[in-house]
Amino acid sequence: MAETTTGAHLSLLVGRLLDNCALSLRDLTHEQLHFRAAPAANSIAFEMWHVARTVDNVIFFAFDREQPVWLREGYEERFGLPKTAQGTGMPPEEAYALRFPEPEALAGYIDAVKAGVQPRLEAATQEYLDTVSPIRPWGERSRAEHLWQVLVAHGNGHLGSVTMARAILGHRDVIGL
Repeated sequence: MAETTTGAHLSLLVGRLLDNCALSLRDLTHEQLHFRAAPAANSIAFEMWHVARTVDNVIFFAFDREQPVWLREGYEERFGLPKTAQGTGMPPEEAYALRFPEPEALAGYIDAVKAGVQPRLEAATQEYLDTVSPIRPWGERSRAEHLWQVLVAHGNGHLGSVTMARAILGHRDVIGL
């Protein structure tokens, strides 16, 4: 039996994260998508958009200086959302004011990110993952550390916020289904 690589583990976990992000949107109404659980909370849509945009930007742009899925497939124009912003460091009033497309459309973007990043992660060599890369605002770390921390840990934190917001709205938890 072949040994599972770090890239394969990352592909699996980032894929699960993105699956859960998309699934958390699909049974919501457009109004529920914009629900904020507290005055200082982001909307469900913002949280899931932010996770997908971060995955997309880190893997394609920050690591390899390629166009992310967001730009390559014209989502910024289709959705009428910022071209380069992904939510990191965005002033709260600006984040709260963003209006997102229908749940299935936003979930479709998340699915497209997954389709783009999973094969790339699966094929990542240990040398590629050990390469130190600077990413603002997190600094210089190995690509693997950025992936584990910024994508897997940070992304699942945002998914937890959405799980709580969904519960307030009366929806069941979709994580792990």
